[in-house]
Amino acid sequence: MLRAFIIAAAIVALAWVAGGQALLGRIDPALAIPLLAPPMVLLAWWQRGEPIAVRRRAWLLTLVLVAITQALLGVVLAGSAAWLQLLVTIMAGAAAAWLADRLIQWRSRFTLLPWLAGFLLVAGWFGAGHALLAALYRPASASADAPAVTMLTGLPLRWSASPSIAAMIAEGANDDPALARLAAAGPVSLVDSLADHVPPPGGTLLIAHPRALAPQELVAIDAFVRGGGRAVILADALSGWPARHPLGDPRNAPVTSLLTPLLDHWGVTLGAAPAGESKPLPVDVDGARLRLFSAGRLDRLPPACRAYADRRVAQCWIGQGEVWLAGDADLLFTPLWQSPVPGATHLRQADTMEWLSARLWRGAGNSLLHPLWIRA
Repeated sequence: MLRAFIIAAAIVALAWVAGGQALLGRIDPALAIPLLAPPMVLLAWWQRGEPIAVRRRAWLLTLVLVAITQALLGVVLAGSAAWLQLLVTIMAGAAAAWLADRLIQWRSRFTLLPWLAGFLLVAGWFGAGHALLAALYRPASASADAPAVTMLTGLPLRWSASPSIAAMIAEGANDDPALARLAAAGPVSLVDSLADHVPPPGGTLLIAHPRALAPQELVAIDAFVRGGGRAVILADALSGWPARHPLGDPRNAPVTSLLTPLLDHWGVTLGAAPAGESKPLPVDVDGARLRLFSAGRLDRLPPACRAYADRRVAQCWIGQGEVWLAGDADLLFTPLWQSPVPGATHLRQADTMEWLSARLWRGAGNSLLHPLWIRA
């Protein structure tokens, strides 16, 4: 009994510290899966002289304690026990316990062979566990026949780091990770004007902190939405996007939103960004976690709007169309959403790209497992 308590506590502690729960602000039980092998090997070694029935009861008790502890942590910190994640974790824990027991009970003529096998089990389990999580957390992409999203932006998402035309040609497009992730989720058509590039029927419009638009472009946006189109508009009151060029260079992102005429026409007023904000603000929007920075509040909204995150984000129905408005374009900035571990997209810090994908393409952005975010 005591050994089961110790091993269960070790698994929960490993998930919190090394699994990324504390670092990422997620209490996902599934984050314990890659770290199950070492505690289970220790338990099997402790139980090596016991009958098989006793060893199995220890496995079961350990897994039950882990499930109860993680469920309680989920309910207290995030308001959900994440039953599907718990089931997957317990099944993985049973497999790890069985493999560890087989390893410890193995009698080899070569002294070093069991140690080598133990090391391979721990290392292989860690890699396989993360591969499993990557598959379970992988968001769905848009269907093959999905219409392209028409994107207009003043953010340096393409040709962003090139100091000259010659360097641009030499380096290629050099897409920002945010644009690359969107292009991986579905077709994206990046345009520099909407006057002649109206989204196709069934398409969606993504406007991310653009430069000043001509009157005919504002009219085209309004007509598209009122006619039944869908749009996501990021209008930053005070952009914190890093300037890669000297002050005043037009290649830098606009400092503030230039969409005031369009927003006024829709009955929306974007307030000033808070002064002195020095760290990202985690907010929950329609079941997803976003991380904002110096976001402006939508002080005035028409009745046909639903506000989120203390009016920093809103879903509005304009005419026959639907618009998602966010008072922040910095949420696209890679360090605010990307995993701190290169290549491990399942260890993300926010649902930003998944949230955007779900609103730009029908059926995109969903995954089998979802992060269980600790309440902001």
